[in-house]
Amino acid sequence: MSNIVAIVGRPNVGKSTLFNRLTESRNAIVEEMSGVTRDRIYGKGEWIGYEYSVIDTGGYVKGSDDVFESEIRKQVEIAIEEASVIVFVVDVTTGATDLDDKVAKLLRSSNKKIFIAANKVDNTARVGLSSEFWSFGLGDVYDIAAASGSGTGELLDDIVKEFKTKTIESESDLPRFAIVGKPNVGKSSLANALIGEDRNIVTPISGTTRDAVNTRYSAYGFDFLLIDTAGIRKRAKVNEDIEYYSVLRSVRTIESSDVCIFMIDATEGIQKQDLHIYYMCEKNHKGIVVLVNKWDLIEKDTMTTKEYEEKIRAQLAPFNDVPILFTSAITKQRIHKALEVAMKVYNNRVKKIQTSVLNTVMQEEIDRFPPPSLKGKYVNIKYITQLPTHAPAFAFYSNLPQYIPDSYKRFLENKIRHHFDFEGVPVRIFVRKK
Repeated sequence: MSNIVAIVGRPNVGKSTLFNRLTESRNAIVEEMSGVTRDRIYGKGEWIGYEYSVIDTGGYVKGSDDVFESEIRKQVEIAIEEASVIVFVVDVTTGATDLDDKVAKLLRSSNKKIFIAANKVDNTARVGLSSEFWSFGLGDVYDIAAASGSGTGELLDDIVKEFKTKTIESESDLPRFAIVGKPNVGKSSLANALIGEDRNIVTPISGTTRDAVNTRYSAYGFDFLLIDTAGIRKRAKVNEDIEYYSVLRSVRTIESSDVCIFMIDATEGIQKQDLHIYYMCEKNHKGIVVLVNKWDLIEKDTMTTKEYEEKIRAQLAPFNDVPILFTSAITKQRIHKALEVAMKVYNNRVKKIQTSVLNTVMQEEIDRFPPPSLKGKYVNIKYITQLPTHAPAFAFYSNLPQYIPDSYKRFLENKIRHHFDFEGVPVRIFVRKK
């Protein structure tokens, strides 16, 4: 089981503050996404050499038990299923409330290790107020002040004792292809079409999370791990908030992959939720292959495919140098072509350009179209190198890096793409002082 910590509790007890404390940075979390409880969903943390993922279930109650039953309950159930460790946050300034009791009741039926974090113990007068929370019978109670970090070290010391491994992801040299997309675009159908053709070509491998199972696909010249978010293994049925859960699930799957097979529904086109998932793939610097699924349901003429592709690229801009395939998981139309393209994108992502070749090619482009001068100062770029990162990143060394505008950086990226083919892969450009 992976190292996954779920933070649960009623609203306004300090869950998001604790989330930020455990992830150590407000930047280590997902950007705002429409339709979820709030802008903080998922993050990563590290403590004394142990890596862990954090799920923040958020506060959804608007003042009635009915809302609690219909919203918070869904999220707590999801967290119980996903997590290896649960932190139940309560507030010592209010004491145990009816909503705390309801969360405790849900947690009591789980088989997970539970830590009660009695928050807002930020002065000596509040020490000891947490004693009433022992009555929940869920486990040890820890006095903490999430805002200052007081007590969180002791809490984390005991949490990491529950972890079986020090790292989040299992190590493998095989390419990792993730099938991502919003619900009902055909992710399960694609996975089943791929792995269902010949059952003896796949070997189950324990998943890096309880959500995604990695399946080794070794047939027809391919050898990779397929990470499905919906269909490779049966999940325990849970009454889930679909949009909330799809984002949670997609983020984790994206972060553990090399290439994201990003699926959209041809009958619906790209919608806001699709774009959120696409941007997550890009911002995590993953390779991307776009599959327009359910193409068999579209009435076509000779221009339909071209027009549809142009529309998609416009919506995906500015990063739209991605392969786009029109598929049908049900009829298996072009699904093996999708694997070929995904492998090509993977190779693009791990590609290393020789420094000598890079400088020869790019210096010619720079000499032909040099950076604009600013305030009478001539800007030189004298040396280029590819950085030793997991995804393509290039450093351009200049005498005046602060004067090179973003528009010129985009020019440099486009020329690198033109000469070296990084289709499907985000490319980062850094300008540094020589």
